[in-house]
Amino acid sequence: MKSFAAALTALLIGSAAAFAPSNSAPNTCSRLDAMPERLWDTMVDPTERSKALPFLPRPINLDGSMVGDVGFDPMYLSSIPKDFSGFIQPPQWEEKGIPTLYWMREAELKHGRVAMLAWFGWIAADGGFGFPLRFPGAMYSVDSIPNSYEAHDILVSQGSMGFMLVVAGLIEFCTGAVLVEVAKGESDREAGDFGLDPLNFLKDKSEEEVNRMKLRELKNARLGMLAFGGVVTQSALSDATHNFPYF
Repeated sequence: MKSFAAALTALLIGSAAAFAPSNSAPNTCSRLDAMPERLWDTMVDPTERSKALPFLPRPINLDGSMVGDVGFDPMYLSSIPKDFSGFIQPPQWEEKGIPTLYWMREAELKHGRVAMLAWFGWIAADGGFGFPLRFPGAMYSVDSIPNSYEAHDILVSQGSMGFMLVVAGLIEFCTGAVLVEVAKGESDREAGDFGLDPLNFLKDKSEEEVNRMKLRELKNARLGMLAFGGVVTQSALSDATHNFPYF
């Protein structure tokens, strides 16, 4: 009986010790305090909410100062701490630097402008404006290329896409030259500005009017990207939707 009581007492003491404060707690706290800051903390402004997405913190670079900036960046791409000049010039070149926000706006405008042209071309080639707008020649006729959806594969098989690839590569090379100047600090050019204004829409305009025109272009560019993605998707749904009006 005495041995049983002694064993029971030892068991109760051991169980109570499990709930006693651990001496290693201060060390655990000190280890947590020594952890480095998260990259996330440098990508957002925790004191302010995004205007476009009020349930998310504001991306640190989207402070509303840039034309068209409404704080919409749910993936926080504009806050990536990266020098994007490495995409256009080798690392062994002299000191360089293109900020993330500059690169993102350049890409947004370029893709938006291409999408606006692409949407118009897709609809025009399919006769959406009353008649099919095609290049002259039998190889570009409706008999050879029934619709825009089938145009890519047919033109690749004909070999016509090689010329377009050369032209696109030449344009990219020439436009990349100005980005090299920006990276070197030799140009203060705004992102997406190529000085192309043949109809003088911006001539003798105030800064407010210029910014209004830039905002119009940007909104139409964003809509163009959505529109082109929509028309291509709708055209590809079935064999019955390849031709205008795609339903």
